[in-house]
Amino acid sequence: MDGFVRVPVREQDAKVRATNFQEVCLGYNKEEAESEAQRCLNCKNPKCVQGCPVSIDIPAFIQQVKEGDVEGAYQTISKSSALPAVCGRVCPQESQCEGQCVRGIKGDAVSIGKLERYVADTARELGIKPEGAKEKKGKKVAIIGSGPSGLTCAGDLAKMGYDVTIFEALHEAGGVLVYGIPEFRLPKDAVVKKEIENVKSLGVKLETDVVIGKSVTIDELMEKEGFEAVFIGSGAGLPRFMNIPGEQAMGVFSANEFLTRSNLMKAFDENSRTPIMRPKKCVVVGGGNVAMDAARTALRLGSEVHVVYRRGEEELPARKEEVGHAKEEGIIFDLLTNPVEIHADENGWVTGITCIRMELGEPDESGRRSPVEVPGSEFEIECDAVIMSLGTSPNPLISSTTDGLEVNRRKCIVAQEENGQTSKPGVFAGGDAVTGAATVILAMGAGKAAAKGIDEYLSNK
Repeated sequence: MDGFVRVPVREQDAKVRATNFQEVCLGYNKEEAESEAQRCLNCKNPKCVQGCPVSIDIPAFIQQVKEGDVEGAYQTISKSSALPAVCGRVCPQESQCEGQCVRGIKGDAVSIGKLERYVADTARELGIKPEGAKEKKGKKVAIIGSGPSGLTCAGDLAKMGYDVTIFEALHEAGGVLVYGIPEFRLPKDAVVKKEIENVKSLGVKLETDVVIGKSVTIDELMEKEGFEAVFIGSGAGLPRFMNIPGEQAMGVFSANEFLTRSNLMKAFDENSRTPIMRPKKCVVVGGGNVAMDAARTALRLGSEVHVVYRRGEEELPARKEEVGHAKEEGIIFDLLTNPVEIHADENGWVTGITCIRMELGEPDESGRRSPVEVPGSEFEIECDAVIMSLGTSPNPLISSTTDGLEVNRRKCIVAQEENGQTSKPGVFAGGDAVTGAATVILAMGAGKAAAKGIDEYLSNK
């Protein structure tokens, strides 16, 4: 195979995977990974590193893959990333590291994500762990939330020698990695739990079922529990709705609820004690990665699925890989379409949704062309479930129970981008709690920046 084309990655057949929750992508084996690694040009000015939110030394780890040194490659990645097996699966590499790859100018970019996954998976099979701190600092730091930003901040601080405790509101650690991303994209037992165990192996303590703001406040952690700094990485779990007529009907879900029932509570399993609706025909409103996850989950539960999105295919915010997988599995895309009303029967259950055709007008503030309704183009889609995937915002519980913590009009915590410092001394924040819903890797980047900020703060305190 010439150097312009990447080594293809093996996947489950679309017709087979549409009926199960097993991982779609099967990853590289040793021969495939080393062959793909040979395509890396080992640039002197590696733009791929600049495109990585956690600044992994990508050429170095790929060189180690070329040489068959998986342990060395894993330690190289682990210096920058606490969750390589996760990032190798769910990062939007095409718009980050791979989007900057010189190989991509005249051919395929190096498959950096798949190589990272290969290294992490192989290291896990071999029992290789990240290297911890050589000396302890004797200072306590609290991390709120065990999602990507919290785990990253905790891992980096533990490597620096801090005494770190993560407080998680749910009964299981992982945040969006366990409740938001489906098993067929990110296996929980084989990948997520193992990544969390690696973070704990650095000396990080983890307490679940602790709701900050109810069980204990941030002020109490700092004033009574002896924590000298706190990082808020609690994510954004409050779903948004359209506020259209009929939205209160039974059979209307937020994507958050639908995915949490399936992913965290294993409701897709017939032996699960948590019920989940198995729609005959389902409409998913939205075009992001969460919408793709909800649509592909509903499909695997036996539904015919329509994705309704008000812009065109080029404007779909979801990863191209996820859109492609959804189409291969048989999901129907109704683009340039927007819901205007949900209908229900006499018992209050959804029977259909009225939509209107859209056309793209002038660009909005972000540069994307604004969708405009086409008068008289309304039509109805019969369905028995509607899943709203329109983004999320932070739960205001933490900010409302913490003195001196500034939030903006969207109820997001205000924090400095370079180090995560909030308006309250010693309290840092990052990830979706600050930005609103974003990607796993951007949350990790924020956790990493905050760890550095906390270290500087405590070193100068």
